[in-house]
Amino acid sequence: MRIIEITREPVELYKILKFEGLVTTGGEAKLLIGDGQVSVNGEIETRRRRKMLNGDIIEFRSETLQLQLV
Repeated sequence: MRIIEITREPVELYKILKFEGLVTTGGEAKLLIGDGQVSVNGEIETRRRRKMLNGDIIEFRSETLQLQLV
């Protein structure tokens, strides 16, 4: 599991995928989220602009990310 440090919350889900380099564009991230390929806290998430908070866990392909507010 990879820890992702965020300096403010909430952060939109698609932005995390983009800024962490898991996708190349925000548009690609939105498409994959809408297609049901991302889960948050163990549940499939299809809301592209889901507000992510400290402690949330994102699973995408073979990556697991946990958000940590600093």
